[in-house]
Amino acid sequence: MLKRWLPLLVFIALGALFLAGIKLSRERDPNAIPSPLIGKPIPAFTLPLLHEPDKTVSSSELIGQPFLLNVWASWCPECRVEHPLVEQLARSGVRVIGFNYKDDPSDAHRWLQQFGDPYALIVADESGRVAIDYGIYAAPESFVVDAQGIVRHKVIGALTPEIVARDVLPILRGEKR
Repeated sequence: MLKRWLPLLVFIALGALFLAGIKLSRERDPNAIPSPLIGKPIPAFTLPLLHEPDKTVSSSELIGQPFLLNVWASWCPECRVEHPLVEQLARSGVRVIGFNYKDDPSDAHRWLQQFGDPYALIVADESGRVAIDYGIYAAPESFVVDAQGIVRHKVIGALTPEIVARDVLPILRGEKR
């Protein structure tokens, strides 16, 4: 008798697991991919400045006040979408550091001339080697870093007003860790 009902019971059990998975996925933010960097110091780097390629900046030089590390590139369509918000953040007093990712410097300069340059400074990772340490796999991405150089939050994809209000600004103001 059990042999007869076993396929039906297995089907019902698999269906229940499938429905539970759908319910959980709806409750979670699909863009919220946890980063192993959260709660840890930013990975060390020394990169050239986009505007002064003969001059380099190290990650340790950025520490001392909180900042938003914004990963962007001229070839990135979503970077264009988020750029007005990045400009607005910079105008409001947020220290925004640009991280130009796998980009040709002349294209990056042209892009900044066209859309504006809101960055306090821009480091250029033309090869993408430093991006590997940050777990960057595409642009745009942004990291919220506190004054001690600890990564407090990572945003994958374009910043939105909701993400900025909920996650970015409270951390930069020291209201949320």
